[in-house]
Amino acid sequence: MNNYIESLNWRYATKKFDTDKVIPEEDLQILLDATQLSASSFGLQPYHVFVVADKEIRRQLKTASWGQSQITDSSHVLVFASKISFGAELIDNYLKDVSETREIPMEGLRGYGDFMKSKLVDLPDAEKENWAAKQTYLALGNLLSAAGALQIDACPMEGFEPETYNKLLGLNDKGLTTTVVVPLGYRSEEDETQHYKKVRQSKESLFTHI
Repeated sequence: MNNYIESLNWRYATKKFDTDKVIPEEDLQILLDATQLSASSFGLQPYHVFVVADKEIRRQLKTASWGQSQITDSSHVLVFASKISFGAELIDNYLKDVSETREIPMEGLRGYGDFMKSKLVDLPDAEKENWAAKQTYLALGNLLSAAGALQIDACPMEGFEPETYNKLLGLNDKGLTTTVVVPLGYRSEEDETQHYKKVRQSKESLFTHI
């Protein structure tokens, strides 16, 4: 556990990446596994993750990211896109996976499915979009922790134009919208921010024991 805390202290939002270093495929797969295994409400995972390595697409995404160099200088860019709306099919597809994975007849899952539908399906679209985005950030947290453990650098970013991302990645036709973007790779020795002391609230101000 000490190593885990050390990895969290080691990581930071990398501002300048080493353009010559590429994440090995086996490490990239570990990061994707960690993202896939993230918790989400009801286990529904109402999002999709795009792994962008194509340099031309990333050049265009950089323009839509306020010109931030992490988009083109990193090894890979992960684009987390959450659902803007959904119907009963989101839950039905999940129950189908549960049935196949755990070898449970669909009939045995009907009650649970009806409960989930009663809580989610009739929500206004704005609430559905907000709920889906929250689930996306749970996956982001898992990714950042896994990257730190592997000493792979990351920079979670909200500084971009979602509409342009959505157009470039064809998300408008998929019922998705870009929520958060994460360049991944290895820090440049020239990135001075890696030497900054980490600033967080004290435990006394952050935690209340009841």
